[in-house]
Amino acid sequence: MQITLSEPEAALRELGLTETEARIYCQLVRAGASTGYRIAKEISKAAPNVYAALDALANRGAVVSDGAEPKVYRAVPPPELMASLQREFDQKRRAADSALSKVLADTPDDRVYTLKSLSQAFAKAEAIVASATDILLFDLGPGPFEQLRPALEAAAARGCTVAGNAYRPTGPTAFLAVVPPGADAIQARWPGDQFTIVADACEYLVALVSRDGTALRHGVWSDSAYLSCLQHSGLAAEIRLNALDPSDRHAELALTRAFPRGLQQLIGPEPIRDI
Repeated sequence: MQITLSEPEAALRELGLTETEARIYCQLVRAGASTGYRIAKEISKAAPNVYAALDALANRGAVVSDGAEPKVYRAVPPPELMASLQREFDQKRRAADSALSKVLADTPDDRVYTLKSLSQAFAKAEAIVASATDILLFDLGPGPFEQLRPALEAAAARGCTVAGNAYRPTGPTAFLAVVPPGADAIQARWPGDQFTIVADACEYLVALVSRDGTALRHGVWSDSAYLSCLQHSGLAAEIRLNALDPSDRHAELALTRAFPRGLQQLIGPEPIRDI
């Protein structure tokens, strides 16, 4: 028979607890300290399964027990459980990251890959920003801009040239954020928040976020040096035009002046002369 879980139980299942563990923990939160035998009766589970689940919960820091026989179990407060699960996740993530780094083959290609979710798009964008060493260009609607702003600030702080289009006044920034002429009209006409990042002319992401900021309508990513150089050139020209600076102080964004990694991949290691 399939058991329908309550909302708290379902939430704990999403965090990695088994169905029995989630039901036991919630029962202890609701009813207070109890023995394993009583819990088994209250949630209609076999006692051996309940005791096994209680041991697992104790190992995860979700419950504590006294030293008596029979043991009495008590749930730790939910904030303590969340902190314990976070530490467990961080430990597993570090172990997985270390293991995967040993087998990673970082081989760029000329394909364009589709992104399927908003969380995937932001994770990829943050990774692209973190990898930038030379020039980082962006075209970001208000929602994506605010979410990526700390990463952009961090890139500028480590010496990367960061510049782009933002569609609302941003206040002071450590990088160039240009509000294009007619930004309000552009936002009203465009079917969502634009989301473009180009790093070092060797990697780019282009996406469209829904107006309410909850979904990814379109999204592609590529580490093709050729395509990234094209994206860089187009976006650099647009940023410079929007800046409307007669002295063209931002000419260093153009690939006729700059020599980021993607351009090096295309033409070799020797710098080209200014055009």
